[in-house]
Parts: sequence; C-alpha cells; structure tokens
Amino acid sequence: MSLKASIRRTLDVGGQHIAYFDLKALAQNDLAHIGRMPFCLKILLENMVRNSGRNGISDQDVLALANWKPRSGQQAEVAFHPARVLMQDYTGVPGLVDLAAMRSAMQGLGDDASRVNPLIPVDLVIDHSLIVDEAGHAGAFNKNLAYEYQRNTERYRFLKWAQQAFNTLRVVPPGSGILHQVNLEHVASVVRVERHDGGIVAFPDTMVGTDSHSTMINALGVLGWGVGGIEAEAAMLGLPLAVSFQDVVGVRLTGRLRPGVTATDLVLTLTQRLRSVGVVDKLIEFTGPSLDELAVADRATIANMAPEYGSTCAFFPIDQATLDYLRLTGREESHVALIKAYCQAQGLWREAGAQEPDFNAIIPFDLGDVEPCAAGPRRPQDRVPLHRVPENFRTEMQVSVPQGSDGEIRDGAVVIAAITSCTNTSNPAVMIAAGLVARKAVALGLKVKPWVKTSLTPGSRVVGGYLEESGLQGDLDRLGFQVAGYGCATCGGNSGQLAPWVDEAVRDKNLVVCSVLSGNRNFEARIHPLARANYLMSPPLVVAYALTGRVTVDLTREPVGTTPEGRPVLLQEIWPTSTEIAEVLGRTLSPDLFRRSYAELFVGEGEWTALSGSTGGLFPWDQASTYIRCPPYFDGEPSGRTQSLHSLVGARPLLLLGDSITTDHISPVSDIPANSPAGRYLTEQGVSVRDFNAYGARRANHEVMVRGTFANIRLRNEMVPGIEGGFTRHQPSGDVMPVFEAAARYASDEVPLVVIAGKEYGTGSSRDWAAKGTRLLGVRVVIAESFERIHRANLASMGVLPLQLLNGVTRSTLGLDGTETFEIDDMVGQAQRGAVVECRIIRTDGSAITVPLKCRLDSESDVQVWRAGGILPFVLRRLLSHNEQS
Repeated sequence: MSLKASIRRTLDVGGQHIAYFDLKALAQNDLAHIGRMPFCLKILLENMVRNSGRNGISDQDVLALANWKPRSGQQAEVAFHPARVLMQDYTGVPGLVDLAAMRSAMQGLGDDASRVNPLIPVDLVIDHSLIVDEAGHAGAFNKNLAYEYQRNTERYRFLKWAQQAFNTLRVVPPGSGILHQVNLEHVASVVRVERHDGGIVAFPDTMVGTDSHSTMINALGVLGWGVGGIEAEAAMLGLPLAVSFQDVVGVRLTGRLRPGVTATDLVLTLTQRLRSVGVVDKLIEFTGPSLDELAVADRATIANMAPEYGSTCAFFPIDQATLDYLRLTGREESHVALIKAYCQAQGLWREAGAQEPDFNAIIPFDLGDVEPCAAGPRRPQDRVPLHRVPENFRTEMQVSVPQGSDGEIRDGAVVIAAITSCTNTSNPAVMIAAGLVARKAVALGLKVKPWVKTSLTPGSRVVGGYLEESGLQGDLDRLGFQVAGYGCATCGGNSGQLAPWVDEAVRDKNLVVCSVLSGNRNFEARIHPLARANYLMSPPLVVAYALTGRVTVDLTREPVGTTPEGRPVLLQEIWPTSTEIAEVLGRTLSPDLFRRSYAELFVGEGEWTALSGSTGGLFPWDQASTYIRCPPYFDGEPSGRTQSLHSLVGARPLLLLGDSITTDHISPVSDIPANSPAGRYLTEQGVSVRDFNAYGARRANHEVMVRGTFANIRLRNEMVPGIEGGFTRHQPSGDVMPVFEAAARYASDEVPLVVIAGKEYGTGSSRDWAAKGTRLLGVRVVIAESFERIHRANLASMGVLPLQLLNGVTRSTLGLDGTETFEIDDMVGQAQRGAVVECRIIRTDGSAITVPLKCRLDSESDVQVWRAGGILPFVLRRLLSHNEQS
C-alpha cells in the first residue's frame, strides 16, 4: 500500500463524509516530530502526500520532507502543486498570450491545440491598468474608468477571448479592486473541497500569484507567494514548482501597539528589522502571544510586504482570528465549520497558549517598540521615525533647508499624496483613521496645498461602501481624496500627470519634490518621473502631509496647517483615538456589505458586458497590433535550443550595475517616453504620444518591451559614469548609446552578452519582463553578488544562467570596467545545481583571470528548464512527447 493510501482518512462534517490525508497518522510512523513542524511546512507536506504519484513524486520524496528537521543544515526541496493561480492584468495578459502562442505552436506542429489549457483554477483581476489621469473631483472615477477602456480595449478583448477559450479561467473586470484584497476578502477558501480519486477530498487552499505581493493571503492561513508569469504558466499546465529552502524562521510577536500607532507603522518597522537580519529566500512564520489579539487585517498588512523584507512567505497559522474574519467577510457558516474541523483534525489549527513550532531560529519583535514612521526616500526597508523625516529628506536628497513662503512650491514639496495599494486599503482601521483625520481637518478649516495631487484608489468596493456609509468619504472629498478608481494605481507607477503649472515649476526650477503614499513600493522613478523622493506611510499620514504640502515639516511638533483665523493646528489635534476608530468600524462593517460588494464580481457592468471578443480555441493574431503580438519563444521548435550552450566565448558586458537593482530598473512600468527606443518604435507604428500608455499595458508586445528593458530613467550603469537612464557603452567601439541599440548591434555581430551586478539583484515586483527582456536582448548570463528569489527563478525560467560571485568578490575587487570579455567552457557540464562554474575574464591588455562563480540553478527543475531554453519550450516539448508516448 502506498504511503498516500495508508493515511487516507474520513472526516464527518455537517453530515458529509470528506476524505483527507492525515498528517497525524503519518507522524505515527516514527515521525513524531511532524507535530512540532511549522504550520507552513505541514501544508507543504500535505501537498506532497496528496500529489505523490504525480510528476515523479515518490513516497521517498514525501519522507525526505517529513524527516526535515530545523538546525540540521539540511536543504529541502518540495515539488509544490498549488491549488490555484491568481493573476493581475499586467502580468496575466502576457502570461495568457504565452499560452495562446503555445496553442498556435501546437497547431502548427499538427497537434491538438486544446491540450494547452490550465488544469487548475485561474483568477485574473484587471486592476493594474488604472491610471490616475483625473483626481480631486467628483467625476474622477468615471472618467478614469472610461480612459482605461479607451486605452486597453484591445487587451480586454483578448481577455474576453481567453475567458471563453480556457475553461478554468475567471476574469474580474476593471473597477472592482486590487487582486490581493479581492483574494483576501472573497476568493480564498482557506480549505478547498474537490473531487479526486472518486471521492470528495478536503485539503489546504494554496496558491501562487503573478504579483510579488501575493503573500498577503498568508494572513488568512493560505500558503502562497508571488511567482513570475512563466512559473505560473507551468503551474497552470500541471507542472510542480520547485521550492527549495533550508531555514524556516519564526517571528515571535509580543506586546501590543501603543495608542496612535498604526499597522502601517508596524509593517514598516518590521520590514526594516527583517531586511537587516537577513531573511531572503527563507520561509517565515509568525508566532507568539500577540497573535491572540492581532486581527487578520493587521496580519494582511504585514504579510503583504514579505517581498520588501525578502522572504518567500510570511505565514500566519489558522486560528480563531481567521474564522472571525471569514464570518465578517460573508463566507458561509457551513464552510467556516469545515475549516475548523479539518484544521483541528489535521494539526493545522493554532490554539492560543499552545507550544510553538520548532523553527531554525526565532526573531523576537515587540509591538510596543513601534513608533509612528515613514519609509524612504527610495526603498521600503529604509524606515524613518516620523520626527526625522525632514532630516532624512535633506540628507538623502542632498538638499539644504528650503527657503520661501508656505504658499510657494519648492524643494521638499509633496506633489503627490495617494491613499493607494492593497497593503493599507485592505485594513479598515487605517482607512477609517484617514477619514477621521480628514473630518477633523475639515472641521477646523484646513485645506490641502494647491500643488498636491490627491487621490484615493481603494482595494475593493467594500472600502467605498464603509467610507460612504460612515459619512467619512464626504470629508475626504472636501480635501480632494475622491475615489479615483478601484485598483492598483500610484503604487504601481500609474500616478498620472501633475498639474501643468506644477510640472513646469518642478522642471524649470529643477526642484527635488516628493510623493507620499500608503503603498508598498517607492523605488526610484516608480511613482512619478518628477518625484525624486518617495515616502511610504499610513493613510492618515498621507492626509496630514497633503495638508502641510511638504516633507520638511516635523509633524510631531510643527503645525500641519492653520485655521482660517490663523491658529496653528498640530497633528495630535486631528489624530483619531482607538475608540473613535472602533466606533466607526462597529457600525459600518458587516457581512452584508461584503456580500453585496462581491455579488457580481465576475459579471461586470455595462462597458465590460458590452465588450466583444473573438471566439474559438485559437487566438487570431494581428501583425499590425501594437498591444498583442505573438511572442518569439517558440521560434525553431520542436528542434530545441539551437544556440550553443556548450561554451560562452567572447561575451561582452551589456551593463555594469550596482547594488539593489530592482525589477523596476530592469523593466519599468511607467509612462513610455517619446524619445526612448520604445517610444520611437510606437511612433513608427503610427501611435500618437497621447496613446502610448504605460510599459505595463504594452507587456503583450515584445517589440515594445524589449526596447524598454533597462530603460528606467534613474538607472545608473557604471560603464557610462555621470549618465542616468538606459544607456551603455558599446565595445570595442566605445560608443555611448541606448541599451537596446547596443544589444541590437552586438546581435548583428553575433556577440553574446552578460550583465554584471552587485547585491540584491532583481529586488521588487515579480516582473516577467525583467527576465524576458534580458533574454531577448541577447544576455546569456547574469553575474551578481546576490539575487532576489523571484527574479533569479525567472532568469532560469527564460534560459538565462544566473551566476553568483563568491563571498567578498565584487565587480570592484575584480577591477571590472566593462571593456572585458567573458568565457565559460562546457556550460552544460558546469551549470549544475549548486555547482561552481569557472569563468575566465580577459582584459583589453590580454591578461586573464579565472573567477569561480556559484551556479544559481537551485533545483533539478531549474537545470532542466534552463537547458531547454526556458519554461515555455520545456512545457511544449513535454506536451509533444506525452502525445507521442500515448
């Protein structure tokens, strides 16, 4: 009898007999330590047991994970089959385009194209195409939604086709909310019940999402994280995702937040702490007595920002708070009862006061130590106590104390104040706090400074509902925080244009101006090209800074503004108490509000229902399209990768980069400049500058995206010192030119390319095009001091070899300047999981050094996929070979 069959048990819930695979029974087989396993590992173990017999998973593989013990130095590898996939449109549309292209390739090879179909449920939420063109007035929402449809009709019609072509795909239309908040409030089930092997089986809800902040669902006890779209495609097609880990770290929460301190302050402080300790690529699970009082909304704020502190997940076990949240958000009582019964039977239920799991390490964190703060001006982990924001701005931006009157725009001016992003709009307490700050400010006659662009883009219609019902939306409206849309906007770079007079003043005076936002990302040039400093903060602080109009004010002791009578008003006068917040929450938040808000989630309204799309199993590609183009990843199939993998000869550095190069630096999502390679391409195609849209919206057109790779206006390439933007120096000519043009020149000369970088290469969003564009530019190898998890995986999944410099070795210690050539013999033989690869670097004077590099193909799956030229050719060949075998 197989291990899987031996631990199959039946659970009786509500008169229904439901099968499950009992980890407690597994623990009786000389594996008693399973009971002390972290909860997130138990979920992975159940996943392995349930899927044993699929994709080569054996009983021995299950037992290998079951025998994993902390502090043993043991590396574990899990073949993870997520139960479902969550996508947003910026990453989801190109992902589905890839599947459509795979169908076309299958058809061209004489096979059944319909075999390319997601095998697990896929939900795509159209939430990233919202741009804040209009803000600060009552018609902003309707106008922005109309603009969104005008710009994206072609993309949305493609999604209409995809919805009817792929039978497990659901699409949430525009204007409904942000995918993570929709997932938390409505889609996630915590425990799934499906028919398998002739019976009804219960198992933990797990997922991966094509957005790095998919970890937000960890707050609900659902294990999941962000992956690239290319990995999501593999999961959709039934392939397991390789999860390698060595450490599971417990973060022990004690104490409670002080009055006036928000969940945003907590997560910014925690992000700084965990980033400094070093939790990149580790599994994190929260434990400790403070979980007894930490609501799911606060947990979600913490879990959302796992990418900012670098961990794979940020898991909160299922407990009473989970059930309370499910009831609040309108889930069925029968399902809530099933969740509790299953989790208690399975050992997945956290009981208050119970012995905590056995972790590799414990990081203590006292909530009582948290103080009001912001984070910036460039990275989310750079926490700044509120009273030090003015000093931080002057120091980091190298700006002296600004002079001038309060009515004048100058250095330090806040030009964007945005309440945005799932991180905070999913948390009713901080949203109500923002409304109460607005109410008190309005009552005192305070006004927002004229140069501040204010906007409110909630993460779900629920937020709009309770703000309206409480009357707080009217107060926010009076300060210019009308709802501009429901979706990811400013946090994703879609902040729209500034008022013309503000834009002109900033450019003419070369001002260093700022944005303040309740988001999770503030990387350079992400929010707005003119906002050189960007600070993350809680929604009520966003309102406060909109009133002051400057980050050079110390809000802990200086006035936020003055009344019409000239009386200074301090922040503490308009800051709400916990009692005031609780009173509003108690009378406005109800299960019925959630049920009403989500009743027609997948149906949509007038414009969506009226939108026509193609029908049939194959997508009709239009070669004249500037939005949807058939990608070139299957060119040459099924013969396989024709480029030589056996050696790297005469390779040139395309770029020489520093530390913390983000996926925004590599593949920006912001507006497309008219004078950029991508802008010139669109102009040549007859597209007017007004209709360029953003890079993110053009992700299904590889011609645009490859020209936008390494095109961030704040990129600093050490091969062209003193120049900011997407430029490099071609070798051996020495000519300075845009990165795309240099890559094209190298390609015409058949010169392979490498990219050299510092620490934390690829931090930020799980952006496929950071890897796709790198490959299409002709880059064969990326050499960095360290990689962020998702981008490393994406590079391997696109057939680009990630190699890591050994400790203490950097581009500086090697004396690299970009004039060198690189050689690697027998790449296939050397590029093995965890192996050391010998790279020869030849200088212009003919001298050479050999540098050992760690191969960052971290799993056998990585090795196989890299050798195939990427995940898409790998999957196509697998489908073809299975058909031949059958």
